[in-house]
Amino acid sequence: MTAGLSRLARLLNMVPYFIANPGISKEAAARELGVSVPNLTKDLQQLFVCGLPGYGPGDLIDLSFEGDTVAVVFSAGIDRPLRLTSTEATVLLIALRSLAEMPGMVDPSAAQGAIAKIESAAGSAARREGAGSDDGDGGVGGGGVDGGGAAPENPVAATVRDALQRDRALRLTYYSASRDALTERVVDPIRSLLLDDHTYLQAWCRQAEGVRLFRFDRIDAAVELDEPAEPPTQALGTDEHLELFSADADLPLAVLQIAPDHGWILENYPLEPVRTLPDRSVEATMRYGSQEWMARLVLGFGSGARVVDPPELVEAVRRRARAALDAYDALDA
Repeated sequence: MTAGLSRLARLLNMVPYFIANPGISKEAAARELGVSVPNLTKDLQQLFVCGLPGYGPGDLIDLSFEGDTVAVVFSAGIDRPLRLTSTEATVLLIALRSLAEMPGMVDPSAAQGAIAKIESAAGSAARREGAGSDDGDGGVGGGGVDGGGAAPENPVAATVRDALQRDRALRLTYYSASRDALTERVVDPIRSLLLDDHTYLQAWCRQAEGVRLFRFDRIDAAVELDEPAEPPTQALGTDEHLELFSADADLPLAVLQIAPDHGWILENYPLEPVRTLPDRSVEATMRYGSQEWMARLVLGFGSGARVVDPPELVEAVRRRARAALDAYDALDA
């Protein structure tokens, strides 16, 4: 889920939220909505210019501020029940099915309950329009609802989601791809995110003292701790930590030379181009946690990449390449 979609969802929920909580303070609302007070204020200012077509003074959402409290004067109809066309219902059903299959994003049983209600409300038209869009399993209504219920949720994903809902800290056993090792750390969960077709937990890592992203399918174990999650204020309500690859200055730095016809390496790996050489090859840098892991990665590129520095990594790649050639020579002997 992109930052824009995340903010849009929050804005759409704010008017019903403030109608249900008249006179609530900004601090309390920010805490419950999981944002900082400055970001909440920006959202409220954005709502002032949202409303019905025409967008005149009587069409826009109107909010009242008394001291530090917020109240809705005019909702512009956002609090009215949403009416879906059959096409809109079909799209929503497909999206809900996708969310239900993403670990940790939503409670699968709640998603399946919502699917059942939408199917019932939309009627047979939505089922007919959705026929064939769910890989032949009987249309929009096939599978989860009519097929005997959803598969049980992964216990690790359920633990992480429960900790998010209860604002509890977590102890994670996590596979770090950059270090090629299992690590254990205590984190303060912030939210779950969908990025590049994978679900991530965004959390404050007490070990690294920074915001980190943890891919759900790489969390080996999760234990909810009996202590509150307390991420620093500066870690909340910001999207500046959503880079999937963040450089750790404590990790060693490799300098690679990427061949001209292997530019795809630069696009698919966390490499930082430094300069283009006369033969159109590119010199780039990359942080790594394990020398053996980095050596295997470079060898996998074949002639497309060459290690320039550090010397110990150059030697590790040379040693592995020589061992592979010796193994082939042994087969021919």
